[in-house]
Amino acid sequence: MTESKHREISVAEFFEKNKHILGYSNPAKAIITVVKEAVDNALDACEEAGILPDIFVRISKVDDHFRVVVEDNGPGIERKQIPKVFGKLLYGSRFHEIRQSRGQQGIGISAAVLYAQLTTGKPAVVISKTADDERATKMVLYINTKRNEPEIVEECEEDWYLPSGTKIELEIAGNYVRERKQSVLEYLKETAVINPHAKITFVEPDGAIHEFGRVTDEIPPSPKSIKPHPHGIELGTLMNMLKATKANTLKKFLKEEFVRVGDKIAEDVLRRAGFGGTEKPQEMGRDEAAKLLEAFRSTDFLPPPTDCLSPIGEKMISRSLMAQYSPEFVYAVTRKPKVYSGHPFLVEVGIAYGGEIKTEKVMLLRYANKIPLLYQQGGCALTKAVENVNWKTYGLMQNKGELPSAPAVILVHVASTNIPYTSESKEAVAAIPEIIDETRLALQEAGRRLKEYIDRRSRQQKKKKKEEMISKVLPLIARKVCEVLEKDPIEVDKIVARIMGYLHIERDVAEQNGIKEVVLRVSNFTKSKKELKVFEMCSGEVKADGAKITSSGYTTVSWIVALKPDEEVELRYSLRGRILNRKPLVEGVEKDILSGAEIMALE
Repeated sequence: MTESKHREISVAEFFEKNKHILGYSNPAKAIITVVKEAVDNALDACEEAGILPDIFVRISKVDDHFRVVVEDNGPGIERKQIPKVFGKLLYGSRFHEIRQSRGQQGIGISAAVLYAQLTTGKPAVVISKTADDERATKMVLYINTKRNEPEIVEECEEDWYLPSGTKIELEIAGNYVRERKQSVLEYLKETAVINPHAKITFVEPDGAIHEFGRVTDEIPPSPKSIKPHPHGIELGTLMNMLKATKANTLKKFLKEEFVRVGDKIAEDVLRRAGFGGTEKPQEMGRDEAAKLLEAFRSTDFLPPPTDCLSPIGEKMISRSLMAQYSPEFVYAVTRKPKVYSGHPFLVEVGIAYGGEIKTEKVMLLRYANKIPLLYQQGGCALTKAVENVNWKTYGLMQNKGELPSAPAVILVHVASTNIPYTSESKEAVAAIPEIIDETRLALQEAGRRLKEYIDRRSRQQKKKKKEEMISKVLPLIARKVCEVLEKDPIEVDKIVARIMGYLHIERDVAEQNGIKEVVLRVSNFTKSKKELKVFEMCSGEVKADGAKITSSGYTTVSWIVALKPDEEVELRYSLRGRILNRKPLVEGVEKDILSGAEIMALE
């Protein structure tokens, strides 16, 4: 082959011919990928600036293609940086940082710009404003694929309603789908679940508006950058580090360029590698680097710090699942950070069950560094971890090697400084044993809590049926017995409560000269000590010894009561007026064990 047939190609040209590598393998997936890249950028920018994200997404049909608009209230981008961020591939602020981040390679949003110009010939329109700018900068640009450089076709300033933020508008070829798992709507819903501090508004092509509200005003802590850990280094990387370091001795290089390496550890590594520590790192070749790497592998280093990770947390996962799916049961687990190949990671799991969830098979939500994974579910280690748990042990139906059948949502989130994806498109997590083990342990812990709930609910249902049967039969028997014995009819509620082992409250009222004398009898037929608060709402004048009386439009009488098993107490008060609540009100006990009273509604 002649030399003239060879020429250098730019990275932009490479991706121009290999769009599928970046997630643009089909028209439906292309729209999701464009939205994903813009939203991920917006979330990262807002979190780094300590701003609660407010993100607006609109997709509209324009002729035979779609216009995608994504707008955020983040810190904005400086004017001189706009062309590089949107018009140059492999330009990013986090490429050389070791910390948890949604995006790192500097490919995402510029690849979306490239896809737009390849499929419609239309440029990207970017509007951005920082807090220091009086007016926003508007820039219309292409990517020069030969040189991997931005080409600005229009630039101006204009007024914008946001104090700071960024808006990008792209026109792309694609296929908009809705009623399936792989859709923009599902992606944004799952993004809202894993980012409870974000508000996301989405307008579909038909004008339908979806708003995913903020669940919390707490911004997650921004992860800190760390230096490489010796156990995660490869030979080529180590050789480059030796050449690039500013350290003038090998010992200094070890201490300054790696995390968790002090004097003692550095001397141990040098001894194992056969070096004195005064060697110049820049003069070391491949053989010396290989000896150093071998010493790394045989040295017992402390694990890397974990403040480079930003978990969602058990509380936020539970609140978010509750807000999005309205289940009857929810539980979340955040495992302690672990390490694989020198990279810190942690696993989080949430389970939502019942309520408004009506699926036959469990809905699995997979996340890596807070990004939803919509594709390649079957080839993902997180899916395999869920399928390999024996869910029958935890009260769910399951065919071997499949997801369990239940009205439930299972959320699995892996956070790491280096997510081991199966491919460049970042759609599935590779089967790293340490990650699979942590995921399994988290799922099993959540499964045990789910089993406790299912068993408790089953017992309560059986108890309820028993109570209903007794409540139907006992009054009939009591009435017949009273007729035979010629006795007055008796109230059977207290008898049923005794049989069922409930906490029972009954109210007796005697009135004379317009004054009601009220007695509340509280009986503990359970097997444990109970502490509760009893309330009565009244209108008029109230007198009660040992009770707290407050007035705010009406009068509230309240008592704090502690009862041992089989103990009964009487609460008395006098009233010139009316009792407003139908039954006595109670706080501090479960509804399922309460008879003759109602749970106090919390305002």
